[in-house]
Amino acid sequence: MADLLAVPLKKPSDVDVVKPLKNLIASTYSTADKPEDYSEQINEFFKLRTNAIWRAFEKYESSLEVIYSYYDQLVALETKIPPQEVQIPFKWKDAFDKGSLFGGRMSLTVSSLAYEKVCVLFNIAALQSAVASSQSVENDDSLKLAAKLFQQAAGVLNHLKGTVMLAIQQEPTPDLNPETLGALSALMLAQGQEIFVLKAINDHMKDTIVAKLCSQCEELYAEVLKVFQKDNLRPLWDKDWIPTVAGKQAGYRALTHYYQSLVCKANKEVGEEIARLEHSLELFKAAQQRSGKPTCFQEYATKAQRNLNEAKKDNDFIYHERIPDVKSLSAVPKAQLAKALPLPEHFSQNFKDLFEQLVPVSVHQALAAYDVRKNEIVNAEISKLRESTQFLNSVLASLNLPAALEDQSGEGLPQSLLDKAESVRSRGGVQKLQQIITELPELLQRNKDILDEADRLLQEEKSSDDQLREQFKERWSRTPSERLTESFRTNLAKYREIINNAVSADAVVRNKFDAHKRGMELLCGSPDQLQAAIPSAGPGGAVRDSAAVQELRRLMEEVETLKAERDVIESELKSATVDMQAQFLSALGQDGAINEQALSVETLGRVYGPLQKQVAESVQRQETLVANIQSANSEFCKEKSNAGGAARREAVLKELAAAHDAFIELLNNLQEGTNFYNNLTELLVVFQNKISDFCFARRTEKEELLKDLTQEATRGIGAAPTPPAHHIPGPSGITPDARKDPPPRPPPPAAPASAAQPQVPAASAAAAAPPYPLYPGAMPLPYGAAPGAPYPTYVPPPMPAGYNPYGGAPMPYPQQGYYPFPQPQAWPAGYPYPQQQQQPPQGSRPW
Repeated sequence: MADLLAVPLKKPSDVDVVKPLKNLIASTYSTADKPEDYSEQINEFFKLRTNAIWRAFEKYESSLEVIYSYYDQLVALETKIPPQEVQIPFKWKDAFDKGSLFGGRMSLTVSSLAYEKVCVLFNIAALQSAVASSQSVENDDSLKLAAKLFQQAAGVLNHLKGTVMLAIQQEPTPDLNPETLGALSALMLAQGQEIFVLKAINDHMKDTIVAKLCSQCEELYAEVLKVFQKDNLRPLWDKDWIPTVAGKQAGYRALTHYYQSLVCKANKEVGEEIARLEHSLELFKAAQQRSGKPTCFQEYATKAQRNLNEAKKDNDFIYHERIPDVKSLSAVPKAQLAKALPLPEHFSQNFKDLFEQLVPVSVHQALAAYDVRKNEIVNAEISKLRESTQFLNSVLASLNLPAALEDQSGEGLPQSLLDKAESVRSRGGVQKLQQIITELPELLQRNKDILDEADRLLQEEKSSDDQLREQFKERWSRTPSERLTESFRTNLAKYREIINNAVSADAVVRNKFDAHKRGMELLCGSPDQLQAAIPSAGPGGAVRDSAAVQELRRLMEEVETLKAERDVIESELKSATVDMQAQFLSALGQDGAINEQALSVETLGRVYGPLQKQVAESVQRQETLVANIQSANSEFCKEKSNAGGAARREAVLKELAAAHDAFIELLNNLQEGTNFYNNLTELLVVFQNKISDFCFARRTEKEELLKDLTQEATRGIGAAPTPPAHHIPGPSGITPDARKDPPPRPPPPAAPASAAQPQVPAASAAAAAPPYPLYPGAMPLPYGAAPGAPYPTYVPPPMPAGYNPYGGAPMPYPQQGYYPFPQPQAWPAGYPYPQQQQQPPQGSRPW
């Protein structure tokens, strides 16, 4: 009874996927500063494919995980590489074609990941059906596995039915025809229902339930038989498929009546029992005849015959019920348990994407643009908070608050002043600031040197091009340097402007340090030294608790609360993250393009909108708070003594409070300034490397053009070479040898004097050795080395993200790009600059 059918596998062909994928990633996703090397992952992908497509023919449950992993990897890769851009000729043979007298098997070759995915998915369903068909029907776990696999196979084939034509976009092989797939899906569903019938029988479930399951199974097999017998599909099937399906359709109709007869027997409905048993015996016989298997359903036919004999005997001697016509009997209800399962997100339980880090270039660009928008919002909001806090601190320092409230005795040191002194000392004090200020010129000079070297490379390339253009005139046909380096020079000027702005910011920081140096030095001293530096207020110089004092203390608590809230807001602004990569990839997959602005603005509004509102409310609250502090302080000042000692003491306390605030601000600015210079170094190294790559390509083009011009000049020489001394003509002006046959043609001489020095001018050639070794001649030439070949427009990577401590006006950063920074941890110890991107060494230089 459990003669289950398995879908045949499509036959694959081995194909080289390594080289096309390497070329695609190298040409599309690599950049000069970040070459994408996925060689290891691509080799693993090739091994995974080979293992999956051939292991499928080993029809074991363990083979399923292998092909599952490959299919999941295909799906992941398809979201990152448009399927039509993969020029790999995937060839798959038809699963049902056995060949013919005319030779060959039907096959289809399509260069598309979508086609590969369709074929692998077909083989997943085929392998699932094969594994399910091989399960034992006597074992409960085996039956559960078979039911699961048949339902999954039905879902896979049904999915393919609706998607195959869109994926292939041409006439498929017969096995991938939507009608074929629909028929196979129906077969898998019927066999899944059959497994539920067998499990119900093994579990000794109620006869009425088994009858309902059998009734549904018969109906599903009837649908399969109907589609299998279509003229265009019938030739595909193995010769025993249709007889098997026809036999099962009759057999499960027979089982329906058999189990319903058991229900009738339990209900003492002997007449109906006999009618159903008689009809079931007819159907069992029909099943055996249709399937061509005499033993098909024989066990149940024997039981039905025995039950029929007993029922007739009982009816003849006891019940004497009329035997109804089987056509008049009510239909047995149906119960369908088998369903086509939808495709899971991942077939494999342990899937790991080999190309996890690979995203399309358009997604890189969208992510870079999103980061620019995000950083603008974050920097603007943090700037508002810090400027407001600095203004608040300056107001409090000018009023000597809160120290004036703590200095009630006019003697000793206020606790807030002691806390500020400890804060300055714990952060390194004046020595820490002086150390960073001393390091800044070195960081600045490092950036200037890198930028100067980039400028030198451009000037040297232009000088060489101009000299050769002057030498060869109109024959020097390649594009002038000015046109190709316009964007380089524009960004060079912008980077210089950034450095100039940073120099100005350094001067502001230095002036502020000098202005508050004395106060910071006092705060770095011991408490006794600090006590000695602050004059006493004298008798009557202090004010005890009063209404004004109490109000000011309450307002100081509000100030601390406000500052704490701002610290939290700033932290949330810096830490807020959104996985935009997934959104951009989804948009790219659905629409084929990314509306970066719409997605970014919507996301930024959702994430940062509430924080921006908190910033605005905090700034507004400060205005009211400052007004209240100034009003309360006026009352406080009226109550204080006007003694000269008190005034001098208050002046020193104000100076120290201002020095503390200046120290905290300067320390933050100098630390961020150091990060600014280091990040700028990384950007400039990337920028310099791009210029170096460009200059290398121009040198290669120059050499090719010079070679062509030299050969052309050699071919164009009309006069004979300079004769040797023994051929000097006599008085007649003609040597005797000249009247004879001309001498053999000598090897091509050097170019004429006017073309003998086509390289860089002598001054340049005599300069120091070039900063980078050159590529060996055997290496592939970047960007096209042919004369006149176009060059890519280089776009520098984004400026370092983070709050800019140098002034309020934004720096004129060059156009943002999506290239990441070089990793500083790779720099060698002791080397003063970030490691330059080196080219392979070469024994000789081409100029």
